[in-house]
Amino acid sequence: MQLHICNQLLACVLLYFMSLWDSCIGKPPHIVFIVADDYGYNDIGYHGSEILTPNLDKLSAQGVRLENYYVQPICTPTRSQLMSGRYQIHTGLQHSIIWPPQAACLPLEDKTIADALKAAGYATHMIGKWHLGQYKKECFPNHRGFDSFFGFLTGSGDYFKHRHVGCGITMNPACSYWTGWDLRENDKPVHDYDGIYSTHLFTQRAQKIIQEHDKTKPLFMYQSYQAVHGPLQVPDEYLVPYQNVTDRYRRIYSGMVTCMDEGIGNLTQTLHDTGLWDDTIIIFSTDNGGEIYAGGNNWPLRGWKHSLWEGGIHGVGFVAGPSLPDKMKGTSNNGLMHVSDWFPTIVGGLAGASLNGTKLDGVDMWHSISTGAASPRKEILHNIDPLTVTPVPCSTPIVSSDNKTFNTSIRAAIRVGDWKLITGDPGNGTWFPVPNSGNIPRKNTDLPDKRVWLFNIADDPREFNDLSEYHPDIVDQLFNRLQEHYTDSVPVFYPDGDPKADPARHNDTWSDWE
Repeated sequence: MQLHICNQLLACVLLYFMSLWDSCIGKPPHIVFIVADDYGYNDIGYHGSEILTPNLDKLSAQGVRLENYYVQPICTPTRSQLMSGRYQIHTGLQHSIIWPPQAACLPLEDKTIADALKAAGYATHMIGKWHLGQYKKECFPNHRGFDSFFGFLTGSGDYFKHRHVGCGITMNPACSYWTGWDLRENDKPVHDYDGIYSTHLFTQRAQKIIQEHDKTKPLFMYQSYQAVHGPLQVPDEYLVPYQNVTDRYRRIYSGMVTCMDEGIGNLTQTLHDTGLWDDTIIIFSTDNGGEIYAGGNNWPLRGWKHSLWEGGIHGVGFVAGPSLPDKMKGTSNNGLMHVSDWFPTIVGGLAGASLNGTKLDGVDMWHSISTGAASPRKEILHNIDPLTVTPVPCSTPIVSSDNKTFNTSIRAAIRVGDWKLITGDPGNGTWFPVPNSGNIPRKNTDLPDKRVWLFNIADDPREFNDLSEYHPDIVDQLFNRLQEHYTDSVPVFYPDGDPKADPARHNDTWSDWE
């Protein structure tokens, strides 16, 4: 009897000291990473949007809003850097996106954030849009570190029918008419959800994963919504608040945003209901700027999706959750940050796992986010795309002071401190206001043969004033940095389309073919 009592006391003491140990070292939090597709800078309530986003506004107001946060101008590049922590110049994905018929994917030798978290003991799940290659099963998310995958492999599709049409690139014979089912659970195509709107479908799957999660393990869930990428589709009930919006594209897009916001609110409520919320960090990010022709808006920033102007790359992002220190809740972080930073920030900073041996361009930002300390990042390479080249009259190369050259016909951009240098063709540089807002569009007045711009983004976030002629020394320094990155880059991998990708060859389904 006495021995039994002693054993009980010993067990209680051990439990007490184990709890002290957990509080000292910090239990790895659950991490929910939410991506909104083609979501504009001016499309969230706290940036002054007319679109209703009460859940995003509330979450971000209880967390840290990232107001100097950058993504890439289009889908695949942002997602590749999120997954790998590496710039496009180091993965061969510098040009465009991965189109469905291309035998390409995020390089298999690159460890993903899911690989690293799974090795650290996390349960890892992905829901929604992948868009990082599909030509063989080894490229699928459930072979890249995720325990489960429920979603679609290509870049877009019908929100209700879950089918993708077209191939995106020129092929012979033409592939623009190709069409196929694009929804799967792990390796297996699924056909049971025809007619269910994808935002609802993906939210419901997230809720199911949360409800069934083994609470003894930390959770990493990558919630990659299809919303609010085109095509513009939404159930009629979400259009009701926007009946007075006269622009049809903006009206439907607004409903899609509000539907996504509702889904994020439901997901968050499920975390509360299951008791996971107190140990959860939620991260929200866009993948690129809003698509003007599909209802998105980035006002007052210049440009839009596809462009290297701020409207294409200045992302909406925030971090929220009870695990944040109280003093940081309700604050804004103005430190420079890039989407590639999430890999080391999540794996090293949040999960406390080792990053040894991992080649990264990203920087661990957790100390800055959680304490308000200065950002350790001083530079962002926005991209160097040598396949997008615009002829420059007269002399093409620019020669810097140390005799290195950078060809200004190449589409590229770099940020160092407050300075941003752009070369080549950055894309559409118009300032687009919300339709019928009363604001007047400002057209790009640059000369057609202009190929170099320099802006101080801290003083001029709208990119009104090109300073390249006034600060040749800074232009020269940034040319040097571009050339150094270019020298360090790997060749672009952008293969031709493969006829074997035709869904007609795969039971009417977009699938692998090697």
